[in-house]
Amino acid sequence: GASWAAWMPPAVAGLAGSCVSIPCRFGYPEELRPSSVQGLWYFGSPYPKNYPPVVARSRPGAVHESFAGRARLVGDPQVRDCSLELGPPLSAELGGRYYFRGDLGGYNQYSFSEHTTLEVLEEPVLEVPPELVAGTVAELRCRVPDSCPRQRPRVRWEGAQDLPEASERESREDVAGAGSVVARLRFRPRREDGGRRVGCQVTLPGSGDPNSSLAFATGVALDVQYEPQVLEVSGPPEALEGGAVDLGCSAEGRPPPLLSWFRGPQVLREEPGVPSLHLHLPQVSPQDSGTYTCVAENRHGRHNRSLELHVAYAPRPPVLNGSLWVLAGDPLSVTCSASSHPAPIVTVARGRRVVATAVYEPQVTLELEAAAPEDAGEYLCRAENQHGESSLAFNITVEYPPVLLPESRCAPVGEGARCVCAAAAVPPPAVAFELPSLNATVAEGHRDFALTAPGGPGAVTGVLTLRGTLEPRLAVVCAARNGHGTARLQLRFHHPAGLVWAKVGPVGAVVAFAVVIALVCYLSQSRRK
Repeated sequence: GASWAAWMPPAVAGLAGSCVSIPCRFGYPEELRPSSVQGLWYFGSPYPKNYPPVVARSRPGAVHESFAGRARLVGDPQVRDCSLELGPPLSAELGGRYYFRGDLGGYNQYSFSEHTTLEVLEEPVLEVPPELVAGTVAELRCRVPDSCPRQRPRVRWEGAQDLPEASERESREDVAGAGSVVARLRFRPRREDGGRRVGCQVTLPGSGDPNSSLAFATGVALDVQYEPQVLEVSGPPEALEGGAVDLGCSAEGRPPPLLSWFRGPQVLREEPGVPSLHLHLPQVSPQDSGTYTCVAENRHGRHNRSLELHVAYAPRPPVLNGSLWVLAGDPLSVTCSASSHPAPIVTVARGRRVVATAVYEPQVTLELEAAAPEDAGEYLCRAENQHGESSLAFNITVEYPPVLLPESRCAPVGEGARCVCAAAAVPPPAVAFELPSLNATVAEGHRDFALTAPGGPGAVTGVLTLRGTLEPRLAVVCAARNGHGTARLQLRFHHPAGLVWAKVGPVGAVVAFAVVIALVCYLSQSRRK
């Protein structure tokens, strides 16, 4: 059979000044069959020995003064209905636990451990999501107790008129016997909605007087979270080498973002939850030139802005690229480059003559379509901008095969002769005298051969001294050679009388002398006659 048991909502709520109804049912053993069933409600404890305040009785009797006129056992215990109504008006001191005790007469009295906890609210319960994120649909709920049939709540929203995509709906919920009206407000918040106050207003009809009413309101300032935005990055676009630079970054976001300064993948500085972040570069160098990026990041997103920093500096020492050696007749290309900011004016000069120029370019190229020996020599590469200058001297070497010079000749000296073999070449040539009739070559190291001081770049002069009576058939050849070639010349013999020997050869010389002797004899005979 049935046993002692009670069923009631474990918790109910009501607004201050209103009323609340607590539905209640109970049961007892069937074999008792009482002729009369009574009951009462206690506050705070189910046991009479603790002298808890009596809230309400099913038959006349004393109740605690706090509940006098504000509590009624509206159920009929005879049919096992123990429903209780509290208020109006409810007040804070009525909040707590309520226990029912059944009285079937004699010793058949029972205090049920099941109980209802009453919460007296001063305002509706506004349920706000843990996060309101800009651009994401959100829902606010206004929960109003609806446990008093005589006072049905009316709910309306305040401050929702300008919210984007706002919609409202209302429903009733009943959880374990406790009823409530739930008004829902759906919208898609924006960043600018942060701080906007939104609330719900509840109206209850007054008790007794139809023209009176109770009003309650609650609200919240919307805390709209949103992805960060870098508002501004500041700093000079250009700084002079060795100077200090300060970069600034300001951002907003909800929650406040982590701010970081990056250069490439390298983090230079970071700080969480700050509206601005500065980066100090105490002594900049050209290596500090580049892109600096400020990044703002929170759990809703990431945003960045960048700036370019150029470090200005005077030209660095020029650097050459290309061969400084060329064979005469071949093309030559030499590039002179110098790094600087801003880009320099680069010139290549030979003496006072500028031979190549590049304006606001990092390099200049000296080009010779066909190098000549006279192109050899010292050049100066010079780079300059408004912050300074730098230069580099360099030499171009033009190599060429030997060229015999006009001063190459033979002349009589005393009983002998002195022959000169002069040649120019790069690298300097080796000179020698060839004597074909004697099948001999006279060069450096021979006692009759001497080298004199060079007369110019690559010029070499050899001197051959011929001693004693010269052979009539003697021919002298000047020869000069280096790695690029050989030059030969049979030397002219300069006689005081203007006779040419070396050029006509030994046979011509004998004929010439015979003609001279015959002429002398003819003149002598003419004088005798």
